[in-house]
Amino acid sequence: MFCIVLVVNYSSATSSEIFCPPSLTSFFNTAFAYIPAKEETSGSYAQSYKIMFTGIIETIAKVSKMEREGTNLHLTFESDLSSELKIDQSLSHNGVCLTVIALQENAYTVTAVEETLIKSNLGQLKVGDHVNIERALLYKGRLDGHIVQGHVDATGKCHEIENLNGSWRFTFEYTPTEEHLLVDKGSICINGVSLTVVDPIENLFSVAIIPYTFENTTFRYIRVGDTINLEFDILGKYIARYAKLYVAALGSL
Repeated sequence: MFCIVLVVNYSSATSSEIFCPPSLTSFFNTAFAYIPAKEETSGSYAQSYKIMFTGIIETIAKVSKMEREGTNLHLTFESDLSSELKIDQSLSHNGVCLTVIALQENAYTVTAVEETLIKSNLGQLKVGDHVNIERALLYKGRLDGHIVQGHVDATGKCHEIENLNGSWRFTFEYTPTEEHLLVDKGSICINGVSLTVVDPIENLFSVAIIPYTFENTTFRYIRVGDTINLEFDILGKYIARYAKLYVAALGSL
């Protein structure tokens, strides 16, 4: 497997300039290309750029209004970031990438489609609930967490919460698959938060939460039995995919 990138300025690269298998091309475009060089997210600009997050939460937003329109759900959030947002801007909400469609004083509105409501915990939100918020990474910004796309892969359940007298250990239950791999000390995104995996055993894994993360994310609201959003490490997903293709290729020889 090889990949040759013949691009000086990758931020302006197109798929035709990248000579590698389609899946790797998709990965590079998603993970590294088209990261906004400035915080300008309205109009055609927003349409021409892919979105990438890091799992470092900026603030918590509170659901103030919910309105159904067909199978869609319009969600209005109160947030101290509202005055800095623009129409068409993409935000991660509990790890789900949603687009701002309206702005009000100290609030903004996004729309979640039916698939999003079914495949994430956003479908369980009620007025008064809180979500983790992160804006998209800017070009040359620090990647303090890990590469997060804002596409939830699966949901899990909180299995146990241990107070360790200075930190917390949260244990979650999920359904392992060939594509959804976890490794000890690897990365996992839970409700939009980039965290380190601890002791993945069968269908359980844990994460350690320090006081700052506990106080500044929705982890302080999580209770045993609550549903959480999971996005698995994109690098692990590509490795799993190629391993599966490689085994299939060997079987056809």
